[in-house]
Amino acid sequence: MIDELLQYKIALGNVAGIGATNAKTLISYIGDIKSIFTEKKQNLLKIPGIGEITARKISKNSDILKLAETELEFIIKNNIKTTFYLDKDYPYLLKQCADAPLLLFYKGNINLYNKKTLSIVGTRKVTGEGKNNCNNLIEGLCNIGHKPIIISGLAYGVDICAHKAAIKNNLPTFAVLGHGLDRIYPANHASTAAEIIENGAIISEFATFNKFERQNFLRRNRIIAGLSEATVVIESASKGGSLTTADMANSYDREVFTFPGRPSDKYSAGCNMLIKRHRAFLIEKAKDIEYILSWEERSTKKVVQQNLFVELTEDEKILIKILEDNNKPVIDFICKQSKMTMNKVSATLLMLEFKNLVRVLPGKIFELNQVIY
Repeated sequence: MIDELLQYKIALGNVAGIGATNAKTLISYIGDIKSIFTEKKQNLLKIPGIGEITARKISKNSDILKLAETELEFIIKNNIKTTFYLDKDYPYLLKQCADAPLLLFYKGNINLYNKKTLSIVGTRKVTGEGKNNCNNLIEGLCNIGHKPIIISGLAYGVDICAHKAAIKNNLPTFAVLGHGLDRIYPANHASTAAEIIENGAIISEFATFNKFERQNFLRRNRIIAGLSEATVVIESASKGGSLTTADMANSYDREVFTFPGRPSDKYSAGCNMLIKRHRAFLIEKAKDIEYILSWEERSTKKVVQQNLFVELTEDEKILIKILEDNNKPVIDFICKQSKMTMNKVSATLLMLEFKNLVRVLPGKIFELNQVIY
């Protein structure tokens, strides 16, 4: 039986020139995805961002719906999963990005609740020192007690080094692809992709009928940046896709880190520039990331509560307990655990911020302010 709703989701994401932002606007105005394709052209033109050409393409939709039906058959046959940006399992941090994809195709597991996440990118022509920095960083994070999901793009150089280091250290890793899931590019990374699926996921916003184009790999960089709390640039020349990813991470209010290099090193030029322009933190070891992202392991310190004469409501106590038991949860997770509405959780967290018991981190992640009794 064909999942008609998923067919329309695939179709909407592939209307030529519409873009994720305008697609989301259409959904917010019309409500029902299927109704978008039956809406009168003159009504579509009244929606902000929808011009004559786009409205015409939506109205004359038989070709795109047929392609979406073919894609749906491929998904079913190959056990590919999807998540729509309104679904509960859509990655929360990515959802905060205005240009996040409407729909993700994936194999594996993309559960990000209560997980530390770190994107690692860099040149395809990584040097020996760059490989060492990548391997030592990931191993170092494990050695000090952290198990982040490592996110990269499965490309040559730094990307594949990061994925393999994650696998070696038993960390989950996500590979974000610049093409549909009907192939793995480069082909000789297929065995690594299979290992990634066992304890992570391969992810793409592209249907199999999308053209295999260079610009798709630049588009996927925003997903790499948007999925994680922070991005690490291992090595980069003065121009390149990894610098684009760093720029996107900055635009999403996420932290960026990079290793410095000698002025004469070609593949340190981009890293040095990021540091010089205050667009990235200089790092040398895993401890630097732990400190800047406040990933320090909790000791026996406890949050100050009634003991320091802070009056807490019952709802506040519930949220404090959730924050004590879970490391930097996102607000969706807090709502799920507390069984409270989003509005109620938001208001309660705000009151806890006023009481200096909770602080909000980039990406709407929450943690307790620690005070020793």
